[in-house]
Amino acid sequence: MSIFNKILAVVEPEEIQQKSLKRAITIAQKTGASVTAFLSIYDFSYEMTTMLSVDERETMRQAVVDDRTDWLAKLAEPIAESTSISIDVKVVWHNRPYESILYEVIDNSYDLIVKGTQQHDSLKSVIFTPTDWHLIRKSPVPVLLVKEHDWPENGNIIAAVDVGTQDEEHQSLNINITRYANHFATLLNGHVNLVNSYPGTPVNIAIEIPEFDPVGYTESVKKHHLDSMDKHARQHAIQPERCFVEEGLPEDIIPQIAGKIDAELVIMGTVGRSGITAALIGNTAEHVIDSLNCDVLALKPDKFECPMQR
Repeated sequence: MSIFNKILAVVEPEEIQQKSLKRAITIAQKTGASVTAFLSIYDFSYEMTTMLSVDERETMRQAVVDDRTDWLAKLAEPIAESTSISIDVKVVWHNRPYESILYEVIDNSYDLIVKGTQQHDSLKSVIFTPTDWHLIRKSPVPVLLVKEHDWPENGNIIAAVDVGTQDEEHQSLNINITRYANHFATLLNGHVNLVNSYPGTPVNIAIEIPEFDPVGYTESVKKHHLDSMDKHARQHAIQPERCFVEEGLPEDIIPQIAGKIDAELVIMGTVGRSGITAALIGNTAEHVIDSLNCDVLALKPDKFECPMQR
């Protein structure tokens, strides 16, 4: 049985090619999941028409929603006909797109959000919008951020894990990440690659403590991560040649390996840090995502609670 039964594809009205809808359909064809094309719209000028009554303003807003619903239905119709996948359409009026997306997910029990990323024409790089970051941090279900390309068979999928941790929550997340990677590998007839980074020797300790052995310390840390990776890989039937354990920061190592093996998809966990903590400390996953030029599936820990629960 598939882990995806209901998929929400977030539509971007200014995009000619709807990457999210295309990717959602690809997954639905392989899993039998239902697909809803979702559009959140808002125009502040409709709120500022003071000469109109509340009812008249509501009528104007509804007219815009109806117009966009017709547009979205016409957009989805040929895609549905060519793929034999039924596509529901939904348009809502909301001044915060990420909130409308998350409320739709919570209220209707979706399993996956698919959203297209924007391409910077001159820099040839992916741009992540505030809505993208809000979804990554707050969504209770996996978020798949996609770019404009096909998913070829026999492609490489990266499961970014932290096998050296003793923390139960992170260990559970490692299992979940690898589980999703294996699921996508089955869907795409692809290959799962495990990537793990470990920290180098703390420079301040090497300087402040003369008797500290930095070489021995580094070798010990490396051996711990290699042994942990071997154990994790054997538990999930992943071959040793598809396991990467490198010294360095995740935001450096994961994009480096992704580029080296030409990965189609990177799956990783996010802790959903927000507020002042996120501003001061940052989120490792977000630094990694910002450096990748491929699709990214962001997962939350099992005990994560969406801050927007109704």
